[in-house]
Amino acid sequence: MSTVRVGINGFGTIGKRVADAISLQDDMELVGVVKKSPDYGALYAVRRGYKLFVPDEESHKAFEKAGIEVAGTLEDLLRSVDVIIDATPGGVGAKYKPLYEEHGVRQIFQGGEKPGVADISFSSLCNYDEAKGKRSVRVVSCNTTGLLRLICTLRANFPVESVRAVLVRRAADPREIKRGPINSIVLNPPKLPSHHALDVKTVLPDLDIVTAAVVVPTTLMHVHHVTVRFGKSGITREDILSVLEQARRIILVSSEATGIKSTAQLIEAARDVRPRNDVPELVVFEDSIHVEGNELMLFQAVHQESIVVPENVDAVRAMLGIASAEESMDKTDRTLGLSRSFFL
Repeated sequence: MSTVRVGINGFGTIGKRVADAISLQDDMELVGVVKKSPDYGALYAVRRGYKLFVPDEESHKAFEKAGIEVAGTLEDLLRSVDVIIDATPGGVGAKYKPLYEEHGVRQIFQGGEKPGVADISFSSLCNYDEAKGKRSVRVVSCNTTGLLRLICTLRANFPVESVRAVLVRRAADPREIKRGPINSIVLNPPKLPSHHALDVKTVLPDLDIVTAAVVVPTTLMHVHHVTVRFGKSGITREDILSVLEQARRIILVSSEATGIKSTAQLIEAARDVRPRNDVPELVVFEDSIHVEGNELMLFQAVHQESIVVPENVDAVRAMLGIASAEESMDKTDRTLGLSRSFFL
């Protein structure tokens, strides 16, 4: 198949990262990005050489006033692409879906949309092949992506019986200046279970999983405490370490070896080696891994700004059937610089 023409509607935290990732793929062409406001994000798109589109004529006038040239409207972009990746705020993508359908383009939505917006929910490690031939796919949220990476890695090697997880969620992305809490830990939601388990089950419907979540005053990352019960005993900590050390898109971080025992230190380490200090991998704190009987417990960290980026790239290939799961993930990981250690 010829190069896949991709457009991105929404150029915020996720959209700009996905745009950069798509631009690195030799089997994809980034046709353009849609930006609503002529702000610093639009200037970044211009510096990167991305063609800018706007959602409507009102936005067009705002860009003209700011002296920023645009290539057309969203509808103009839709006439020129095979796939549109919707990275608009949660709930907005569903409103655009009829327009996408009208133009006959395949659609990739983000986890902020309800599962019904797409034919399937998607996680590269769990159900890549199920996306083949689908007209629409929903890449699950950052927290769900993190949980699924761990769970599907473990299920490929051990008989996972159940999962229980407590999520300590960041309150907002760094650029979101109007969100809280400021001095509180908020139950999210106060009634159990939280919605994250239900989101995991959109990909793994047979999994016994329950989650709880709180929101805390930080912008850096989410942290999960995960308990996995196996269907047999005799699995050792060394067995878990052996699997996770070789796992795709998972980094094991030892506080003893690196001094890292917090999300702040993880981001600081990433600043030294990564663009935008992104961590697209799931980070598992090695020292926290504890196995007792047939239960595994550990802490893991999720960089909410970047963890879903590789999945968006893979979803394009999966829908069009232009690469196997291994081929796609190999190419995506190589082009994005994913590794099993910050320090390799």
